[in-house]
Amino acid sequence: MKANIKPRINLEGRTPLQEVIPLPTPFVLFVDPVNTCNFKCTFCPTGDHDLIKSTGRWQGRLDFEVYKKVIDDLGEFDQPLKVLRLYKEGEPLLHTRFADMVRYAKDSGHVQYIDTTTNGYLLTPDKVSPILDAGIDRINISVDGMSSQQYWEFTKTRVDFDKFVDNIRKLYERKGDCEICIKIPGDILSEEDRQRFFDTFGDIADRVFIENFAPCWPTFDVEERTGIQITEGIYGNAIQEVKVCPYIFYSMAVNTDGSVSLCFLDWARKLDIGDARTQSLKAIWNGEAMRKHRIEHLKGRRKEDPTCAACGQLSHCLPDNIDTYAPMLLKRLEATSVSEAV
Repeated sequence: MKANIKPRINLEGRTPLQEVIPLPTPFVLFVDPVNTCNFKCTFCPTGDHDLIKSTGRWQGRLDFEVYKKVIDDLGEFDQPLKVLRLYKEGEPLLHTRFADMVRYAKDSGHVQYIDTTTNGYLLTPDKVSPILDAGIDRINISVDGMSSQQYWEFTKTRVDFDKFVDNIRKLYERKGDCEICIKIPGDILSEEDRQRFFDTFGDIADRVFIENFAPCWPTFDVEERTGIQITEGIYGNAIQEVKVCPYIFYSMAVNTDGSVSLCFLDWARKLDIGDARTQSLKAIWNGEAMRKHRIEHLKGRRKEDPTCAACGQLSHCLPDNIDTYAPMLLKRLEATSVSEAV
């Protein structure tokens, strides 16, 4: 097998956040090209159309002119952005100008690395070539079954599994310097399926990994909707209690309507901190709304916000933990005014 058995998130060599907070430039920016999906997965809020409609969340594709402003805004920061993540809630390849998005960011000089996460259904050779040519650095592919029948059970979508695998094989042959990472939820697999996953994708990917389901979406009960009991973290790690969310200290998310969320898991739009259409990203990053959330978390008040309180990302998926350093970081943030940060 050519691929490394390794999760898509780099768990080693991470920057100690306590040494760099507050960051003048975010490490990661999520930008959501499309917040709709061609799948109806039971384990994802976007798959429940009635649920999404009940939130009043705008549905559609990110306007390309708004996207260009977002990338241009990155030029105001002191350093280039480490990672641009072109995904959040929907299937990013549904955006007809996805390749243009990659190229514009690459050509800007404001972004060091670009990745995306896709269900892989649209990774046909004609779709893939322009994206690879644009210079994307990594494509994460979420596999949702090891047969057409399993796909139907969990995504309510008819998928020709053999054709799906063949498209990934062709992608791997054409990938150049782009890293291909493939993961699957082990909760849906038998022992035979697990081995077949490695046999099927181990030679047509750079990384493969069997993850666990996680209750990462706030107020969305994955266990109830899938009927699967979650007993350990997404990477097989122990479930832990976490007081402070580290994500809000190094990342933020631009939604398809141009609004900016505190968190990439804000699927119901409860954590609004700004609007990229009318504000600069730097002003939002250093603004009062973001600052308030950070201070509340450092004071141990994360669970006073109903959305943050219901987040399972921290307990099940967290790669960083800054709880021990909260008092020190609070003093550091309180000593820096919003005007100084801007």
